Amino acid sequence: MKSERSITRPLILALTTVMVIFWLLAIGLSIRVMQHEFDEIFDSAQQETTERLLALIIDDMAQGNMDDPRSVAILRTAANREYLTYQVRDASGKVVLRSNDASAEPFQVPLKTGFHDTDTARIYTERSADGSLFLQVADRFKNRREAVRESAATLLIPLIALIPASIFAVWFIVSRAMRPLDTLRQDIGTKDGGNLAPLAGNSLPKELRPIARSVNLLLDRLRAALEAEREFTANSAHELRTPIAGALAQTQRLAEELGPGQTQLRARQVETSLINLGRLAEKLLQLSRAEAGIGGSATPADLRPVLDMVVSDFERDSRSHGRLRYSAAKGATLTRNADMDAFGIVIRNLIENALTHGDPEMPVNVSLEGDGVIRVVNDGPAVREIDIQTLKKRFRRGKTTGAGSGLGLAIADRIVSQMGGTLELFSPASGEASGFEARIILPA
Repeated sequence: MKSERSITRPLILALTTVMVIFWLLAIGLSIRVMQHEFDEIFDSAQQETTERLLALIIDDMAQGNMDDPRSVAILRTAANREYLTYQVRDASGKVVLRSNDASAEPFQVPLKTGFHDTDTARIYTERSADGSLFLQVADRFKNRREAVRESAATLLIPLIALIPASIFAVWFIVSRAMRPLDTLRQDIGTKDGGNLAPLAGNSLPKELRPIARSVNLLLDRLRAALEAEREFTANSAHELRTPIAGALAQTQRLAEELGPGQTQLRARQVETSLINLGRLAEKLLQLSRAEAGIGGSATPADLRPVLDMVVSDFERDSRSHGRLRYSAAKGATLTRNADMDAFGIVIRNLIENALTHGDPEMPVNVSLEGDGVIRVVNDGPAVREIDIQTLKKRFRRGKTTGAGSGLGLAIADRIVSQMGGTLELFSPASGEASGFEARIILPA
C-alpha cells in the first residue's frame, strides 16, 4: 500500500540538508582563512627564529666556540623531531653548520634574504652583516598541513552531533509551525451534513485565513442547499400525508361499496399504491429529520425501553403475522448518548426491512446482547457483497420483490452515525448459511 505523502518529512530533510551544506561551506571557508593565517604566523615565527639564531651563531663564532668553519659541523639536539631545520652556509654556498635533521646537501634555494619554496619546505634565508654567512631555516610543508588538518577535524567533529540535533530542532520547529494547519485540517474533516458550522478563522495565522474564509463560504452555500433540500422534503412529505390519507380512505370506502369484480380489484390496486405512497412520504419525513442531525444527544438516555416498545408494537401488528422473535441477554443495558425518538426510528426501519424482504415463512430475530449490540436477523437468500456495499445509500435496493422505497437502511445508517455508532450489514447472517443481518454498535 502506497504511503501518504507528508509535508513535514521532506521539509525536515531539506532544511537539515541545507544546514549541513552551509556548515560544510563554512568549514571550507574557515580552513582557507586558517591556512592563510597559519602561513602568516609560521612565516613570522620562522623569520624571527632565523634572525635570533643567526645572531647567536655569529656570536659563538666570534668567541671561538664553533669548530673550523671549513669543516661541516652538526648541531646535535635531544629532540626526536625538529619542526625547523637549518643550514649555515658561507658566501660560496658551502654548508658549514647544520641542525641534526637538516640535509647534508645545501638547500635548493638561492642565497638571498627572504622566503623561498621547495617541493617539501618553505625556507627563509638571512645574511650576516658582513655577508660572509647565510643562515637558512626550513619549515616543512607537512607541519603546516598537519596544523590545518587538525583544526579542520576539530570543526568537523561537531557536525556528527549537529545532524541529529538539527533534525530534532527542525522537527520541533516545523511541528509547532504546522500545528495551526493540522488544526484547520481536523476542523475541516469534522464537517459533514450534520456539522456545517463555520470555521473559527480568527485564531489562525494570516496565511491560513483565506483558506478558512473560502471554506466558510463553501459551507454557507452547502448549508443553504441542504436546508432548502430538507425543507422541501419535509414540507412535501408533510403536505402529502393529509391528501394521501384522504384519498386512501375514499378508495377503501369505494372498494367496500363496489361488488366483487374487476372494478373492485382495480380499487384495491389503487389502495395498495396509496399505502405505498403514504409510506414513502413517511420515509421522506424521517429522512429529512435524519439529515437535520437528530441522532446525537449531550445527555445519556436508557434506550432499552424504546427497543422493547417498538418490538411490542410490531408483535401486536397483524402485518407481522407473528414472525417477530425478541430476546435480550440477562442484565443487558443500553444507556447511550442518543436521542430516544431517533433510536426508535432506527429500530423501526430495521425491523420493517427484515419483515418486508425476509422469507415470509421464517421468523425475524431481534436480540440485545450483553455488550449492548443489537442484532436484527431475517432468513432468505444471501445478498451479494457488491450489493451490500450500496444498500446504505438512498433509494438503493437489493434484488428483492418486496415493497419498499430504498430509504430505510439509509435513514438508519445516517442516524446511527450521528450517535457515534456504526450500522454493519452481513449476508449470510453470522453463523448461518443464508439470511441477512443488521447489527447496531453504539459506543458506551
